[in-house]
This record gives sequence, structure tokens and C-alpha cells, in this order.
Amino acid sequence: MKIAFFESPAVDKTIIEQSLGDIEVSFCDQKLDKDNINKAKDANIISVFIDSVISKNIIDSLPNLKFIATRSTGFEHIDLPYCAQKGILVSYVPSYGDHTVAEIAFGFILNLSRNILKANNHIRETSDFNLSSSFRGFDLNNKTIGVVGTGRIGKNVIKIAKGFNMNVIACDFHPDLEFAKINNFEYKNFEEVIKEADIISLHVPFTKENNHMINKDVISKMKKGVLLINTARGSLVDTEALIWGINEGIIGGAGLDVLEEEKELKIENELFNSNSSKDIDYKILEEDHVLMSMPNVIITPHIGFYTKEAEAEIIKTTIENIKGFVNGFPQNLVK
Repeated sequence: MKIAFFESPAVDKTIIEQSLGDIEVSFCDQKLDKDNINKAKDANIISVFIDSVISKNIIDSLPNLKFIATRSTGFEHIDLPYCAQKGILVSYVPSYGDHTVAEIAFGFILNLSRNILKANNHIRETSDFNLSSSFRGFDLNNKTIGVVGTGRIGKNVIKIAKGFNMNVIACDFHPDLEFAKINNFEYKNFEEVIKEADIISLHVPFTKENNHMINKDVISKMKKGVLLINTARGSLVDTEALIWGINEGIIGGAGLDVLEEEKELKIENELFNSNSSKDIDYKILEEDHVLMSMPNVIITPHIGFYTKEAEAEIIKTTIENIKGFVNGFPQNLVK
């Protein structure tokens, strides 16, 4: 049995090797693609993160592949139908950032509501400690936060919001009414949440149905000055519409740990200086750069999950997933 790990610079290789015993394990810090596919040519199992796109071509280049262990909660980077057709099982990590991502969402909220980053940058640039009206913020106390999606992360956002004495409204296809009763908040429909919230925080997985769920029509119905927080998936938000909403003064600030075309942003110089045939939306890339230049927008490079505790949970679950497959009892399979 041979296992190849990709995107592994932050992986504790010693722990993995010790945990997997006599199984032959190799590591590659880069994402898996056509340029390094030979590093996995004999692998029965591969373990990847979100930047490795496991397409039909990649799968066909790995004749011995039987199992894919993605070290992520999302799995849209894997061609699941083709895996099923080839009899390849896929496991994922269902939970590792429940508190981690909820906490960074509130990091964005606190930074935007109190202009912390803006004030810090001003001091660094000018050493001027005089008050400026541009630093005036607002209290979270008694403000209304709209939580879109109340899975594990969304529930933790609600608990944190209650600690700030915020009013909470939420929407979800499968509302947890018992949780709502215990935590004293109300489920409403999506349009009501969008219209009533002072702060909107997104916590839903990406599907074809919710692509651009935050679009120009939706933004036009929001409260003037609303804060929009997205720590979920970049494609939930129409980038062009977001820029329009900010320029119109509807959206007072945005905290974004994810962007449309964020993978392409990581290798942008390579793309612009090559004859790549990738299907890249360069318009969205340009719009991403517009967002980066806006003073009331905070962008981080998809670090919502990135804490030592979450990393440890990812590795622990991935090892368990691999052991389960090797021993004939696969777990956390993508259905």
C-alpha cells in the first residue's frame, strides 16, 4: 500500500509516518497537478487539500488509485461522479473549524465595526494619534446579525453574537428549532434576514443553487451600511455586485476570507505570463483587485481554518480516514 500526500508543507510528517506504521508514505509540498503527477503514479491512496483539482485526467493518470482522503470539509475540487464510476472512494474531514471559522468571522466584524485595522495602519503610516472621524465605529450591542446557514460554524457564530448581546436572526433549509429556543433567536426566510440585518455572515457550503446568492438584487434590499462577512465560499458572492453595493454605500464594509477565483489569484503571475489554456475569468480577477484596494474591505487568504488546533484535528481525522480504508472500514465518505 502506497500513500502520497500533496499540499503538505504544514503537515506534521513525523506524526503521519508513525501513525501509519509500515505503509509507504511520500510527501509533496505542491498541489497535485499534471506537472507532478509522477510523484503519485504508483499510489493507492492520495491525500490532498483544496488547491489540488482531482479531475478525470488526473484520475486516469493514477491507475492504482483506490482512495482519496481530502483534508478539507469541502470536496468540490474532486470529480466525484468519475470517482464513483471508477470505484474510487473519497473521504473528507467533516468538522475541524467549528470554532476556528466562527472566531475569524467575529474578527472581521470587530475590525470593521471599530475600524481597528484602519486606525492601526494610520498610526503606522503617520504616527498621528489625533482622533479622526473615519475611526468612529459602532457598538455591536443590540445590533442585529443575520446568520445564513446554521450548521456547526453558524451555531458558534450565534453563540458568540449572544455574548455581545446582539439580536440574532438566521435562515437555513433545515432550521434547528430546539437550538433556536435554547439560544433565544428566530429563524426567518432569506429575504427577511437580508433586509433586517445590520451584519450578515455567510456559513453555507457552495452548491450550484446558491452560486451568487449575494447578488445585485439581494444587495439592493439590504440595510444601508450593512456589514457583509464571507468565510464560507467565494462563489456565494457576486464580486461585481459587491463592488457596486460598496460604491453605492449600501454595504458599509466587507470581511472576506474567500474570493471568487481565489485559487487563480495565488498563481496570477504565472497565469498572466504564460499561454495557459485554463478557463480563467480574468474579469473576476480584476474585480478582486478592486476589492483589495477598498479601505472598508478586509481580505485574508482563506486562513479561516488555519489554527494549530484545527490543523491537529485535520491530521487526526485524515489518519483515521486512511486507517479505516486500509482496514476495510472506510469512514467519513462523501456520498
